[in-house]
Amino acid sequence: MSNDDLEVQVQHFAALKSKYQATKYENSSPSSLLYLILRKADLEFEITKFEWIWLLDHELLETREAIEQELQRKKEEPKKLDAKFSRLKSKFKVTRGLPMSSALYPILWKLESENQLTDLEFKYLQVQGLTETVAIAEDMARFAALKAKYQATQYPDSSPDSPLYQILKQLDAREILSDVEANWLFNNQLVDTREIFWQQKAVREGEFAQLKDKYKASEYPETSVLTPLYPILKNLEADKQLSESELNWLEEHQLSETLSIVLEIEQKRHFAELKVKYKANESEDSSLSSHLYKVLKKIDLDNQLGEQDINFLKKRKLTKTITLALDKYVASLKSKIQSGEPLSEADIDWLKQNGREDVITFAQEKEFAALKVKYRIIGSDFPFDPFYAIMVKLEREERLDPVLVVQLIQQKLLASHGRIAMAYHRLEALFYDQEYERTGNKWNLPNASSHWRKADEPNSALKVTENLDFDQIKENKLKSALLTTRGGAFRDIDKLDDAEKCALKAIEYQPQSHHPYTLMGAICFERGEFLEGERWFKEAIKRGAESEDIDSELKRVVKNAKDEKRREVVEYLLKKDPQRYAWAKAYRKREGGEDAQRKNS
Repeated sequence: MSNDDLEVQVQHFAALKSKYQATKYENSSPSSLLYLILRKADLEFEITKFEWIWLLDHELLETREAIEQELQRKKEEPKKLDAKFSRLKSKFKVTRGLPMSSALYPILWKLESENQLTDLEFKYLQVQGLTETVAIAEDMARFAALKAKYQATQYPDSSPDSPLYQILKQLDAREILSDVEANWLFNNQLVDTREIFWQQKAVREGEFAQLKDKYKASEYPETSVLTPLYPILKNLEADKQLSESELNWLEEHQLSETLSIVLEIEQKRHFAELKVKYKANESEDSSLSSHLYKVLKKIDLDNQLGEQDINFLKKRKLTKTITLALDKYVASLKSKIQSGEPLSEADIDWLKQNGREDVITFAQEKEFAALKVKYRIIGSDFPFDPFYAIMVKLEREERLDPVLVVQLIQQKLLASHGRIAMAYHRLEALFYDQEYERTGNKWNLPNASSHWRKADEPNSALKVTENLDFDQIKENKLKSALLTTRGGAFRDIDKLDDAEKCALKAIEYQPQSHHPYTLMGAICFERGEFLEGERWFKEAIKRGAESEDIDSELKRVVKNAKDEKRREVVEYLLKKDPQRYAWAKAYRKREGGEDAQRKNS
């Protein structure tokens, strides 16, 4: 062994004797058994029974105790380190399970002791996906920087949860501290930091006074920046729009001059926004009293621009504004149409003036579709002309041309008992009711009653002809007409006896009129008295009734009859003349279908 090696061992032996409290042992030779025992203990090798006895024999009791304590310490140390690691992981929001051998442990230890990390250590945490840990570390670094900036480095707590961190952030953002926060600085002996706060407060109070003067709020007595007025005025200065609560506060404190300034600022901002929105930036006009502002507000509210407004824009060469205005108003009209609202006459005139007949057509098509639903028109082959104009007139309660209605029914383009025909008859009935009220001419009454019946309102027909004093009516023809139409209304509500009385009385007044005879024939068919009905119909034909009139009444009988009675009438007619009454076959098929449906159910 060289002298250098011996020297190293001698020094090592001396260090071990010091560590394990064996300095009183005088032999310092590395060949001593004590050196072996201490080396084994330090390397955590097992000490033999012989070696323990040797230590006792040489009265090295303190050494023996030190070895035992060191062995126990080394046994417990991993548990202590693990507990420490777990606490750090919890504190710094580590969500991943990384071993103690990873780089994470020294990083957390450093973060705990030094409160800041290197860029490389930050990168490691980011790679491991420890975003919360990174956020805490960044907050701690910012906290340390703020403590240095605001002379608070003597405060020991480095946690971002510390009240000081929030206070320093407020100071850095030039935000107002509450009395509680200012007192906290005082109680924690952060005198320099508190002084910075007082300096900021003095600056803010000076700024507050200037803002009050600028925005005509000097009459407000409070000088503290904690009053709501200070942030309101700061928002005004920063050209921020005030909230409704802020406006209400100004109103409640009667700061009318300030409110006037706010209103003017808001209007100017609004004007500027409208100029951008509607491509009117070319205009240098910024006066709130200008006509341009009024025009742009009209556009924004989807209001119609008149010829004067459009000429105003043309003179200023604001062609893009005109295009946007027209397109926007057209879009609003289309939206109106889509929602089912009709165009006004003014809207239609405007569309015509601006060459947008396509929107008028679109509106008419939408209205036509809606009216078809209302009047229960089924099928896509229903012609727009003339039915759109007809239904629009009915909606306006304007009378239709009776000749046109009759022609459409004859051409089978309009059902005689359909919704359109019934609406037409209702309007006619109202017209004749009004004419009677206006003129007193009783010939209007049978006309009104007839139309009420065709409008499927027999009770209204009866009301028209009730309480009449026939002794005061001189014309037998009028008496007969009134009784015939009244009898028809009784027939409609299945009061056949009352209907018969009216019909027979009508015949007494005018024996040569075919109308009451036709009514009697229909009444008999309603009762199932077919031969008697045939006799009355023949009498009606003798007096001028057409076969079509008789067939129309028979169709009405079949249509209104129920189940077995309808079957009896249909079978009778088809047996009598299958060609003439071929239309009744449809009811036979319908009855068969209904019977089958009843059996299946």
